[in-house]
Amino acid sequence: MSPDQLSSPPYPDLAGMPPLATPGQRFAARLIDGLVLGVIWTVALGMTGALQYGMEHPGQQDLGKVMAALIITMGVYFAYEGTMLARSGQTLGKKAMRIRVAVLSDGNIPGRQGWVRAAVYTLPGLLIPVLVGTLFWVLNVVWQLWDKPFRRCLHDKAARTVVVSAVQ
Repeated sequence: MSPDQLSSPPYPDLAGMPPLATPGQRFAARLIDGLVLGVIWTVALGMTGALQYGMEHPGQQDLGKVMAALIITMGVYFAYEGTMLARSGQTLGKKAMRIRVAVLSDGNIPGRQGWVRAAVYTLPGLLIPVLVGTLFWVLNVVWQLWDKPFRRCLHDKAARTVVVSAVQ
């Protein structure tokens, strides 16, 4: 793709938009949201009885209960991320790091595109037991390190979003 093609719709030059968020800001925001995910996971393990089973049977797991907890966790996290991004473009982590998700074409809050972004980020987590989800998550988040010119992860590309500073 030529530079001219990148600056014409649907790939604007970001004129008028805040500066792009740095990979460090994005990583720190994901760490904070990872804490949210960890709380959801712990609650889901408790709700399904998987946590109790693990304490009563050290070194063993009830795979059915763990899978139920995983489905609950990914569903709740998808709802968290989708709702937050659709409404404000910011999860708790992004708010803390003062960054936000913006629609690439116009800089607006993502709305429906926030749900697309959340789905592409979250739902592969259901494949963690077969390692595919973990590999996708790693590839997804490091993609921004070589993506030019907008430093987008795969979930950004799918939703046609970009992450920018929330402070001007």
